[in-house]
Amino acid sequence: MKIVNRIKKSDEFVLTIKKGRAYHNQQFTVHIAKSNLGYTRIGLSVSNRVGNAVVRNRIKRQVRAMCDSLINYNDQSLDIVIVVRKPYLDGGFYDNKSLLNDLISVQVGNK
Repeated sequence: MKIVNRIKKSDEFVLTIKKGRAYHNQQFTVHIAKSNLGYTRIGLSVSNRVGNAVVRNRIKRQVRAMCDSLINYNDQSLDIVIVVRKPYLDGGFYDNKSLLNDLISVQVGNK
């Protein structure tokens, strides 16, 4: 995932969560909002409750890899915030990827 495809600012996270639609399952909450940038951006949020810094950073790397294979960033103009929940740790990479795909495929076309 390129840096241009990441949501970094707190204000942008809040705006996406407020104006976007939310989709939930046990592992993820995904907020999807339309934007007018011409490309898709992803923001990740992993709480301290999920694990220590090493675990949270590993989860973020995994979710970024999942997004790279599931989303075509230049296809639509969306802002997506993905909140990872604690049950994420119970599943494997491919199980979690499948669950994330189920949530974002509602709005975002697959590659």
